[in-house]
Formats: sequence, structure tokens, C-alpha cells
Amino acid sequence: MAARPPNYFFNHTQTRPPLTPIRTSFLQNLLKPHLPNSTQLMGFLTLVISGGILLLLTGVTITTVILGLIFLTPLILITSPIWIPIFVAAFGFLSLCGFGAVVTWVYKYFISRRSRSMEENYDHSTDTADVKDYGREFGGYLQYKEKDTAPGA
Repeated sequence: MAARPPNYFFNHTQTRPPLTPIRTSFLQNLLKPHLPNSTQLMGFLTLVISGGILLLLTGVTITTVILGLIFLTPLILITSPIWIPIFVAAFGFLSLCGFGAVVTWVYKYFISRRSRSMEENYDHSTDTADVKDYGREFGGYLQYKEKDTAPGA
């Protein structure tokens, strides 16, 4: 019979040397409480990876814009007699919309000021009777509900 090869992982004949304490320096003892834990380390790793991806995408975007301008500038210059009136018309339309919005706001502002001054001159004494009647009806409804929901009270 052939001899079995020695088992290097489970060998009772070898003895381990005794463990000696590791000496730490003053600087290591000082920095030990400030070492990052695994959550902080994963957060930093995520930050580095996402920042690298965003930096790469920014570089690709800037490169594409610059190359596009280089190759499309002659086309833009040739077709500029078409583009300039289009931009002027678009700017005029947007300006007209903005001025219209401002005029509408000013009109509504002054109309609301006028209606507020008219409300100050309005006689509210006729409305108080209606409010009192409504309050009695509503108060009676609440009292009825309270008695209905808590009969022992």
C-alpha cells in the first residue's frame, strides 16, 4: 500500500508559537477611534464610484459639444440667414408673452385693491343676522351629535 500524503492543514505534530502582543505606537492609539467603520467605508466607496462616473460623463459631454461645434460651425454659418430671423421671432414672441403676463398681473393687482376698498365701505350689519342663524343651526347640530354619540354623558 502506498503511504498517504501528509495533511498540512490538520497536523497534530506541529505546535504553534505562543502569541505575542502587538505593540502599538502612540499615533496608532490616537487615531484608532477615528478610523471609519464599514458603513462609512461603503459610503466613501459609493461616493468615489459615482463621482468617477459623473466625471466621465462630464468629459464625454464636453468632448461631444466641442467636436459638434467644430464640425457643425460651417453648416451653422451657411444657414445663418435662416436661423437669425427665427431666433428674433422667438425672442419677440417670448418677450410679448412676458410683457402680457406683467400687464395682466398689474391689472389684477389694481382691480383687487379697488374691490378691497369697496368692501371696506360695505355695510356688514345685514350679514350678521344670517351668520347668527347659521351658527345656531350648526351649533345645534353639534350638540345633537354630541348627545347622540355619548348618551351617558
